Amino acid sequence: MLTAKTTELELMQGWFDSDPDHARVRVAFPINRWAGSRDSAVVYFEVKPGDRLARHTDSAEEVLYIVAGEAEAEVGDQRGRLAKGVNVGAETVKVVGFFSESEVISTFKEPVQPFGASVLNQGAPPPA
Repeated sequence: MLTAKTTELELMQGWFDSDPDHARVRVAFPINRWAGSRDSAVVYFEVKPGDRLARHTDSAEEVLYIVAGEAEAEVGDQRGRLAKGVNVGAETVKVVGFFSESEVISTFKEPVQPFGASVLNQGAPPPA
């Protein structure tokens, strides 16, 4: 059985050069193919007030569970208050996402820093 405690995760900071002050997220991928999962993956991320998670697509279906906070999101041409967007509340948004595959490829419009790539294999070990 694979488990993760969100309060003990080492969160990586990600940002974009076009908006380094507001396109920021702290994230971890504790459960995925490399952690031993066969058919699913989990992401945990936090977005501080006024910050946003940049627009992107994921290779697997994702279901989000908001642990704390309130955000505004855009999915396709729909916009609403849910998760995965600009934090419009007064507290840090904390979200757990569940993926339908153990390996997830995320594609952004520009490179994610500090990685310098716009296509990321989430949770994969860094190249040797």
